[in-house]
Amino acid sequence: MQNPPPSAPGKSSTGLDENVAALLTYILGWVTGLIFFLIEKDSKLVRFHGIQSILLCVVAAVLFVAVWVITFVLVLIASQVGDIFGSLVGILAFLLWLVVGLLLAITWILCLVRAYQGKFFKLPFIGNLAENIVNK
Repeated sequence: MQNPPPSAPGKSSTGLDENVAALLTYILGWVTGLIFFLIEKDSKLVRFHGIQSILLCVVAAVLFVAVWVITFVLVLIASQVGDIFGSLVGILAFLLWLVVGLLLAITWILCLVRAYQGKFFKLPFIGNLAENIVNK
């Protein structure tokens, strides 16, 4: 028995296919997320990804501020101690920024792919919040 062909994506009220509109919610972060959340009237998929895009940007901003504060405190401490410790702090700060940046980039790409596939891909914590907002 053959598998049925995948169903064609539905149209959103924007005139775009749902999966394309859902993908576009992530392209410019909270800006496109907000635009599509506000203009979309019919598609819960597009509205969900719009809210999740906004919340992902909020989480990213909080993480970047936290990493900046940690880096600043480490640099202040390192400036009072020897050169070797200062070098280690610099390497540690770079690695921290690299890990946080890579994790956010991977999350963003995963959201783009899942949105284009037309899936309600929920990120931990913020996915449930986005779902609750859309279902109100």
